[in-house]
Amino acid sequence: MEFSDEMLSAIIPPVVHWVFAGIYGLLGTYLTKYRLHPKGDEEKNNTVSKRAVIKGVLIQHVIQIAVHFMAAKVRANEGSAAKEQQPSLPVLAVQWIIAMVVMDTWQYFIHRLVHVNRFLYRHIHAAHHAQIVPYVYGALYGHPIESLLLDIIGGALAFLISGMTTRTSIYFFSFATIKSLDLHSGLYIPWNPLQALFFNNCAFHDTHHQLKGHRHNFSQPFFISWDKILGTYMPYSVEERTGGGFEIKFLKDA
Repeated sequence: MEFSDEMLSAIIPPVVHWVFAGIYGLLGTYLTKYRLHPKGDEEKNNTVSKRAVIKGVLIQHVIQIAVHFMAAKVRANEGSAAKEQQPSLPVLAVQWIIAMVVMDTWQYFIHRLVHVNRFLYRHIHAAHHAQIVPYVYGALYGHPIESLLLDIIGGALAFLISGMTTRTSIYFFSFATIKSLDLHSGLYIPWNPLQALFFNNCAFHDTHHQLKGHRHNFSQPFFISWDKILGTYMPYSVEERTGGGFEIKFLKDA
């Protein structure tokens, strides 16, 4: 059976999510010296259960796949999907960078909005922050409206504005999925290229999930530019924790 690019672009990112969530889960079990939180802190500090998070993420994936399929059907009816041709590598690189900038910009401002607006935070974004110590597979856990605002609309804008093809989007959104999982992994691994090449890593995002950092470090999933430009950046250090592993230290008052 041959699958179209449209079908693959809807299905592959959720599959990538669960495969890499499993990989990070195994790494967190055995590479305890790289953990930002001791084992068991998730269950002790979080106000949402693993089961509820898994169920919530599965629902998000069903919604995303359904929306993606409807968009693909419209696209196919217009006859545009069949005419797509992959551009040259330099063009692909430019499209990829544009998509990252667009996604980062959209997610920064929407993410900041659902924090500073008390109604939106209480009724929408607070669900995600029930994970004070994030479960790695809970990177997408949250209210369905948040999924629509942050992920679905943000992804659609990145796709449309960059001009990338459907096939390119498979790789881009799979990469964005892995990057989001890494942010929520709680594993500060120096040799991890996703952390070595990006300042927006699991340590940066861990500051945001701590109560003191809720109004800071909104940027995700790639760069930290908007936090730096608009003064919402919270400086921090990563230090060795007594008993093993690492911990975050804030370098100024919130």
